[in-house]
Amino acid sequence: MTPSLPSIPDARTSVDKRARRAVFCAAGRSGGLDVAGAWLLGLLWLLPLLYAVWSAFHPAAYATRFSLSAPLTLENFAHAWRAAPFGRYLVNTFVLVTVILAAQIALATLAAYAFARFTFRGSDIAFMIVLLQLMVMPDVLIVENYRTIAWLGLRDTIVGIALPYFASAFGIFLLRQAFKTVPKELDDAARVEGANAWQVLWRVYVPLARPVYVAYALVSISHHWNNFLWPLIVTNSVETRPLTVGLQVFSSTDQGIDWSLITAATLMSAAPLFIAFLLFQRQFVQSFMRAGIR
Repeated sequence: MTPSLPSIPDARTSVDKRARRAVFCAAGRSGGLDVAGAWLLGLLWLLPLLYAVWSAFHPAAYATRFSLSAPLTLENFAHAWRAAPFGRYLVNTFVLVTVILAAQIALATLAAYAFARFTFRGSDIAFMIVLLQLMVMPDVLIVENYRTIAWLGLRDTIVGIALPYFASAFGIFLLRQAFKTVPKELDDAARVEGANAWQVLWRVYVPLARPVYVAYALVSISHHWNNFLWPLIVTNSVETRPLTVGLQVFSSTDQGIDWSLITAATLMSAAPLFIAFLLFQRQFVQSFMRAGIR
């Protein structure tokens, strides 16, 4: 029998192993920097929130100084609720964000479906114009929007606040990217079964893009829940003002600024958004990961 030769290690295998080891080490260092940066940003965000919680649950005398013996109290929340028509502001805000979201989803769905699945003359130019709207600051259009709302006779109304936001370029872009990820075979199969364009949209595309709708809803509600300048300009009465405009009541008292009262009112106004994000944070993250540019 011929004696077996000793095995010679493959140089390419050794190089590949060293390259993979170097990549893993670099990824580990990069991951450590990412984690440290995330912790830093988290602390920068958490410190104001901790101060707001401390001030809201303690008497005004302890709003600017820390003491372990400071008594806890819920009186700041009760006082904030009584100091302004908080319930009315809350209802106005719920109605406002609901009306805006319903209009945005309806219009953005139709436009996104057209851009994603139909080819027509000037479609690329039209979509480019939609994307250009993302670069325009809303504050630039305040004067013209106010003139339009005044001409329509919608000043000091919920519809007057909501109307400029009915069409959303961001919503069109996000849903278009989600619709383009739907396999074309599903579209063809539905049409073979006799479905028309409307049925394909509502029975195929919309259900598959549900996580994207959840994420967009959170973004839209959060933005319009916290919007301040436009509602302040277009409203004059308590009956139509949202929470953000109503909160200025607590900073315009003759007795000076009561930080415990302001932080309590702020926490009450931000609580619904915080709870909604905790409930839907997984869908929020996954939808933006799926809606990549295709």
